[in-house]
Amino acid sequence: MSPAGAFSFVLHSHLPYARQAGRWPHGEEWIHEALTDTYIPLLDALLDLREEGVAFKLTIGLTPVLLEQLADELIKENFEEFVDEKIRRAEADCARFEGTSDPRGRLAAFWLEFHQRVRSCFVDRLKRDVPGAFAALGRSGHLDILTSAATHGYLPLLSTDSSIRGQLRTGRRASARHLGAEPRSIWLPECAYRPAYQANGTLRPGIETFLEAEGIRAFFAETHLVEGGRPTGKAAGDAIGPYGEVRRRYAVPQEEASQKQGTTFQPYYVGKSNVAVFARNNRTGLQVWSGEHGYPGDYWYREFHKKDGVSGLHYWRVSGAGVDLGDKEYYDPAHASQRTAEHAAHFAALVRGLLTEYKAESGAPGAIIAAYDTELLGHWWFEGVEWLARVLRHLSADPEVELTSASDYVEEHPPREFIDLPEGSWGQAGTHFTWLNGDTEWMWPIIHQAEKTMEELASRGGEEAVLNQAARELLLLQSSDWPFLVTTGQAADYAVQRFVSHVERFRELEAILHSRQSGRERAAELYELDKVFPDIDYRDFAP
Repeated sequence: MSPAGAFSFVLHSHLPYARQAGRWPHGEEWIHEALTDTYIPLLDALLDLREEGVAFKLTIGLTPVLLEQLADELIKENFEEFVDEKIRRAEADCARFEGTSDPRGRLAAFWLEFHQRVRSCFVDRLKRDVPGAFAALGRSGHLDILTSAATHGYLPLLSTDSSIRGQLRTGRRASARHLGAEPRSIWLPECAYRPAYQANGTLRPGIETFLEAEGIRAFFAETHLVEGGRPTGKAAGDAIGPYGEVRRRYAVPQEEASQKQGTTFQPYYVGKSNVAVFARNNRTGLQVWSGEHGYPGDYWYREFHKKDGVSGLHYWRVSGAGVDLGDKEYYDPAHASQRTAEHAAHFAALVRGLLTEYKAESGAPGAIIAAYDTELLGHWWFEGVEWLARVLRHLSADPEVELTSASDYVEEHPPREFIDLPEGSWGQAGTHFTWLNGDTEWMWPIIHQAEKTMEELASRGGEEAVLNQAARELLLLQSSDWPFLVTTGQAADYAVQRFVSHVERFRELEAILHSRQSGRERAAELYELDKVFPDIDYRDFAP
């Protein structure tokens, strides 16, 4: 008997480029925190599952700029200093509360053990090679690892086809270099899609055309782009974690709903291409993302926002809806772990029920794509990694559910229909607004001028090292992180500083090329600052 359908977690892993960009409150510490809270615990859990013989499979995106940072020796050294400091703080708290009845003494011991395990896993189990550990899980068939645009550039708003091609080609090349295999599928930055359109008498291809040229078989879209309705979930602002915790400063009018009808239970070929699109399943998404109904808001889970005034460690739990930070109750790791077991069983039953219901209604099995930012698990929702591992155990043992990956599903169950997607993203209101608004519109003419300049430089040629470094600076200034951080107010000054610095470096390199003097030494100096994409080819940016 065939199963009711297929399921895949799709985890999107990305951080702004932050090498040598300072520490708290933003900068390289973003990477250290993600390693400590998310990436290393996740790898530890997945390797445990593999050793237990659990037949799990999931899809994970690792953006090329994130891979470059995770593989960087300087970042590794700084990370070990970071986690060692966490261990020292936990040890100091153990001593501070020793011989008292303060519950923080017990919790300090919990955090000490947690951070010691993270360090041991990184050094001993992963051999300080996080990308290599992900790659090994890919080779064993447990992970389908997605690529992305090189620096998470917001592709629909780029003005030249050469920049879209350069972002995708450089990203694909970096993913293959770090992971030892060509990526089959991609996570488009911000789930942002643009169809083909006419501009000044010229046809600009849809994003799928560029993906097909790079050998990409599938990508992912926000729910409403396929279902044809209004934005829901993250796009409608009903979210927690990294999206729900940012400051919302705009109210965007909703567009009228499209009449296009599709389903999130099936992939579709996009336009006239052989590239398939999966839409994020809203029901399973809201079970985690929803600020009202999502698991991470459970009262027994660790409270992210309240930290000890001396050590900075987390000693409190959510406690209740709307409970003031000053009234939070102490965290109970054992009780929280029990809640992950209950929530994992609930989620597994939800997946089975949705697949069974779809098969009964349609007469054919379907697939569910449950997509989340990887950093939600562990960092924002501390218990999320344990929850995910428990869900995988449940579903791997369920004969009604086929655990799959996006790429495998497209190969084994090719789409039967084509779809024309509208323009949109998983940003606010499902539009491009988060990245193009009154606070960020000044950035885009600068980006577009740099794109056109890069085309001219690549066409004319010159000193290869300088041209390649100019292409790197272009990629870095195109990052979607800079306008995102400005819009949300999370780290606006930092984002502007990073954006402007890359623009200035790009213009300096342009001047060197126009002067026809050697700029090899200066290009080498600038490369050492960010040290990304050693195999970049400026020719990818030619018109």
